[in-house]
Amino acid sequence: MDIAALRKRLTAIGQQHVLRFYDSMDLAARKRLAMQLQSLDLENLAQLAKQYVRDKAAPALPKVIEPVRAYPRVPDASQRDLYERAAQRGRQLLAEGKVAALTVAGGQGSRLGYEGPKGECPITPVKNKPLFQVFAEHLRARSLGAGRLIPWYIMTSETNDIPTRAFFQKYEFFGYDEQAIFFFQQGMMPAFSMDGRLLLVEKDSLALSPDGHGGSLRALHRSGALQDMRRRGVEHLSYFQVDNPMVQCIDPLFLGLHDLSGSEMSSKTIRKAHPEEKVGNFVMGDGVLRIIEYSDLPKELAHRTNADGTPYLNAASIAIHALRIAFIEELNEGGRLKLPWHRAEKKVQCINERGQSVKPDKPNAVKLEQFVFDAIPLARNAILYTTERAEEFSPVKNAQGPSSPETSRRDQVNRAARWLRDAGVSIAMRNGQPDAMIEISPLFAVSAEELRGKPLPIRQIKSGQVVYLDRSSMEELWFGAPVAPPGGSAHLSREMGRG
Repeated sequence: MDIAALRKRLTAIGQQHVLRFYDSMDLAARKRLAMQLQSLDLENLAQLAKQYVRDKAAPALPKVIEPVRAYPRVPDASQRDLYERAAQRGRQLLAEGKVAALTVAGGQGSRLGYEGPKGECPITPVKNKPLFQVFAEHLRARSLGAGRLIPWYIMTSETNDIPTRAFFQKYEFFGYDEQAIFFFQQGMMPAFSMDGRLLLVEKDSLALSPDGHGGSLRALHRSGALQDMRRRGVEHLSYFQVDNPMVQCIDPLFLGLHDLSGSEMSSKTIRKAHPEEKVGNFVMGDGVLRIIEYSDLPKELAHRTNADGTPYLNAASIAIHALRIAFIEELNEGGRLKLPWHRAEKKVQCINERGQSVKPDKPNAVKLEQFVFDAIPLARNAILYTTERAEEFSPVKNAQGPSSPETSRRDQVNRAARWLRDAGVSIAMRNGQPDAMIEISPLFAVSAEELRGKPLPIRQIKSGQVVYLDRSSMEELWFGAPVAPPGGSAHLSREMGRG
């Protein structure tokens, strides 16, 4: 460890203050701080501090912002042949082992009242399966249909990497082959003071935070995950975030459209719930497909309508993408991910010049993040495919209210009821909602179409019933006790967690 060389590099960029306690620390503390610093692209940090911290540049919006055109969920007559070919192509890609799944799972469940990785949060309405199990069952089902196992890449964080791995070990990887799962950690970025100086949280440690979901593309490269994909013959990656239990982890039609169009990065979209919904907005910006964050979209544009009263901009991002592996490699060429950074002012606990801990009561720091959707305008032939909110989007972000476990379970029951009604099952309703608790394991059916092709032992679900459909049987249960709230130990028991 050449501390003199490190000190020289830090001095050259005006950050030598982070070593002010170095000489008074023991050897272990010195090594810890030096390793953190040596893992950073220090010279690039100097440019970032100038461009995003001290200069505080406003987000640059396109000069011309127009609505997007997206492939519809249901094709018109002129598109039916394309959709048939796309679905067939998607199935072929899966059968040839050319598709892998990526779950971005670096977050904690604290906002949901669960202390642990968010992927552990129990979320299904009957069996209370954790998010990770829902995804594992979906990928197992798609793997069975493809005749080969789909590789699964899971991005954790410095905070939850060890607990996440332990959780999978404890529950025997939810029936997934351990050799097909690749865990890797998200990168970290140091926080800056408002004048661009690196902050220390302790004398021997920088104040670090995750580098944003866009950092997943850098972490894939640095962790060796891309190399592993090449070894396996993977050409496409299905990207989704851990907080959405209704996601189609693998969608053959979407993947087929992505591949046949020659797209390097494709995305799913839904109609916005209201003009100021807190979701990214797909737009054509200066003729290029891109996303404008809800916080950056002018209110006039958010509320603008067409002559017929429909919203002018009505394509919401739901963080579901398909990317070519070659495109991710291209973004990482030269050692730096070719995505812009985004600035956020935050309250960050740190130490002062005397080494005393300071807990601020107002924002005192700047955190920098990269967003995966900033790769879209860099991609060739980027496309959009329209899906339905009720089919594929009910994230869990809050403990109560909108986007909570309660609303997600409700949406899961509604979707299951809709699938069963489409298959000819009569379901008791009350006030427009199913008057029963229903859960369908992905191992039984991953779509309404698949469910319609299966024999069902019942044709009616009565008021108050609890019905669970799994791969080998259909169970009918009666309400005996209320479902425990999120965080209850019963949610994560082997009995409750294995479908």
